Amino acid sequence: MKAEFKYLLLIILLSFGLSSIILSSINLTNFIPQFFTLAIVDSVNPCTFVVYTIFLIALSVKGLPKRALYVVGLAFIFAVYLSYYTLGIGLMILTGKIPVKWAGYLAIAFGVYEIVTGILEKSRTVGKGRLRKLAFSTQATVIGGIILGFAVSTTLLPCSMGPYIVFNTIISKMKALAYLLLALYNLIFVLPLFVILFAMGSLRESKNFSREMVKHSRELSVIAGILLIGIGVWVLL
Repeated sequence: MKAEFKYLLLIILLSFGLSSIILSSINLTNFIPQFFTLAIVDSVNPCTFVVYTIFLIALSVKGLPKRALYVVGLAFIFAVYLSYYTLGIGLMILTGKIPVKWAGYLAIAFGVYEIVTGILEKSRTVGKGRLRKLAFSTQATVIGGIILGFAVSTTLLPCSMGPYIVFNTIISKMKALAYLLLALYNLIFVLPLFVILFAMGSLRESKNFSREMVKHSRELSVIAGILLIGIGVWVLL
């Protein structure tokens, strides 16, 4: 087995296994299906693959060796994780006084929005042109990957804010525990980026995989919308 697959397997086990164990140990077993549904819907958002495709194309132009590609890619993912976690804390503060029941209405509203934009094939990626320019102008270094990762997060949030707002509205009532749940959620959120980085045999395969996911953005959006509506109904019951 390639070292890349060993790392990938470890990341997947840590993401799902650790989350399940912790949620069970703090008597939130009933919340596990909703937790994973929201995190996975957020993580496989078409916008994520659009943004990562831009990043990979920019790296391919710069001709990085494989080891350097992993280092820069990990720096990028770390920055996305950290900035998204920080944004999540802000959302928790903003939604802290919103009744949990409202999370149900928000989930249904965002679910309908996902379905409609998916069927109409409307892009929800904000500032794609600006991001493309930044990706090609930023140096392919650890610092460059971090800068780009932080910049990307401002692009992803408007596109994938539905599940994130719903999740933060629910956990904002859990006080200190909410910060742990937010950390676990974001570990799953960045999981597709690890999959693309480690599971593909080459940069070309990574780009092709990411592009294929973008081509199926319509189906992904509709499925995500249906799942969000299901979460909304669960919250309201």
